[in-house]
Amino acid sequence: MTERIHVPAHRHHWRRDIVELAALFCAVAVADGIANLVAHGPKGPVLLVASAVALLVTAAFHTWWARRHSHAPPPRSTAPSDTAPGAVRAGSASGSTSGSTSESTSETATAATTSLWRMRTTVRDEPGSLAAVCIALAHSGVDILTLQTHPLPEGGTVDEFLLRSPQQLPSADLARAIAGAGGHSTWIERADAHDLVDTPTRVLGLATRTALDAAELPLALRQLLGRCTIHSIPATTLSGRPNAGAEAPVEGVLEATVMRLRDPSGGAITVERPYLPFTPTEFARARALVELDARLGPRVPRSQDVLTLPEGNEITVRRADGSDLAAARAMHDRCSERTLGLRYHGPVTDADRYLGHLLSPRFGRTLAATTASGRLVALGHLLWDGDETEVALLIEDDWQRRGIGSELLRRLIAMAVETGCDSVYAVTRAANTGMVAAMRGLGLPLDYQIEEGTLVITARLGATPIVSRVPYEPPRAQHPYGQQNHRR
Repeated sequence: MTERIHVPAHRHHWRRDIVELAALFCAVAVADGIANLVAHGPKGPVLLVASAVALLVTAAFHTWWARRHSHAPPPRSTAPSDTAPGAVRAGSASGSTSGSTSESTSETATAATTSLWRMRTTVRDEPGSLAAVCIALAHSGVDILTLQTHPLPEGGTVDEFLLRSPQQLPSADLARAIAGAGGHSTWIERADAHDLVDTPTRVLGLATRTALDAAELPLALRQLLGRCTIHSIPATTLSGRPNAGAEAPVEGVLEATVMRLRDPSGGAITVERPYLPFTPTEFARARALVELDARLGPRVPRSQDVLTLPEGNEITVRRADGSDLAAARAMHDRCSERTLGLRYHGPVTDADRYLGHLLSPRFGRTLAATTASGRLVALGHLLWDGDETEVALLIEDDWQRRGIGSELLRRLIAMAVETGCDSVYAVTRAANTGMVAAMRGLGLPLDYQIEEGTLVITARLGATPIVSRVPYEPPRAQHPYGQQNHRR
């Protein structure tokens, strides 16, 4: 609807003409009087010179005054958006014209005195409920950086915020302010600079990674849904029998804190987040990623690197998948029982059954080392074990102690860092000095745990997010080879 504004036509006023004409007559009379005084007065020339000097002094004073105030700092703005301590950013650009240097300094100072939070709260699905939450945040001095809404089928809305709050404001006070504004089931977690990326950009990036590598799907789901536990359940067990819980409908199942999706490679993918229920919006996003993976089919990046060992031999390091199953079994036949026992810390006769699981991109990433003739001599695995990550190495006997294991391990750790893992662990026998030396060679903080001859070495890669609620301790997952996870 277009609003019409009526502009009245300009009217000619005769009074203004009379006033201007009278002013002109007065100016002429004053000028005539001054001219007569200068021409016929006894001190006309002196008066004229004095008038000129007075004009020069006035001009000089005006110039000095203007220069003095042009170097003074600009007055502080008193606009409401600048002075209100609880101003909420609405996403519009301000009218500031300050330079990039001052903006950078201001951002640095702001980052040093503020904290980033991710917050979710449930509000009633009625007009004004979101406004009440925003007003409560404003009164607490909190800036809203991003906002997403997740409608619930039973009514109500889950609002997800990325907030910048004063550093001295504790999360408990923030939760109480939200509760006073009508929000409930509030969840607050520390955020960092990576969360400043808007959701569409982040989802597109995760879709791109999934499209390039089938092993990225569990990681993409974890980064999309936050801190959660993901289990890939194969269609059959290692003995060939149907696996319990491996069936899921095509459309998937959403049950509050559990999400079950059909795995395109067979079986099911189960996502658990007990500390925060999933929303239908999150379920739709996760299902879209799984559908993308199903349409693209099996895929593994085929890049490879040729390395020269200290002794002069060349080996090729590349990604491995199910197509390398026959070569991996042949390497098993060439390995001694001691080597297989140190690697699988279980019955050696069952080692061949694990290879199909290990080489599947759904359960992690595998690196293969091959000789110039193409013979497979080493395997390195980075396995997604629930919400944790395991590294494992198997080197053929004749190729041990040549630096291959250290090279594979460094590359696996680099992959873990790229995927955002906080730590990785290796499970082996206490007598496996080669694995211990390779882990120590990483130069990372290590934790050791020994139980009944089984050694668990954990390398810490980063810090764990700080949660305002009681930290969630996920249930320990079964070891991928059928044994209990040895970590406590």
